[in-house]
Amino acid sequence: MAKAHKDAAIAELKSEFESSSGAVLTEYRGLSVAQVKELRDNLGENARFRVVKNTLTKRAANEAGVDERFRELLEGPSAIAFVRGDVVEAAKGLRDFAKANPMLVIKGGFIDGQSMDAAEVTKLADLESREVLLAKLAGAMKGSMANAAALFNALPTQAAQLAEALRAKREEAGETAEAPAEAAPAEAAAE
Repeated sequence: MAKAHKDAAIAELKSEFESSSGAVLTEYRGLSVAQVKELRDNLGENARFRVVKNTLTKRAANEAGVDERFRELLEGPSAIAFVRGDVVEAAKGLRDFAKANPMLVIKGGFIDGQSMDAAEVTKLADLESREVLLAKLAGAMKGSMANAAALFNALPTQAAQLAEALRAKREEAGETAEAPAEAAPAEAAAE
């Protein structure tokens, strides 16, 4: 590979690292071209799966400021899924494809400035998608707002009920207090 081509490849990989929200490193040894195409189709538009040369990728990762732990994983035949958008969704796609095709091995990843090993990428894949998490958060917030509204609505209702109970108690106490007072003047008139 000529120096100009290497420099262009390094610049392109550096750009991929800088513009993506994450990168998942895999070993693709033993996968057929059809299987790699199927993997690319499964990842969709959210991720770009590229077979890379380790030496060029190490240089590009170094220039992009990628953690040393990630660069150390660049051994053997390597391919990287550069993710734009929801990293969890891409990690799930890679994990599911690796379960169906054991030749695909997830080595690790680089997500939001942090290197991850294969186990951490698998844990990430076990999370729910961004949309589901946002929906759950919205539901929890809506529930909290409904509880707050019910609490604020209950305060005046309870105050009104308490005032009515107090009025009824005073009225009852007033009737019993007035009855002995009325009986006392009648007794005084009889004497």
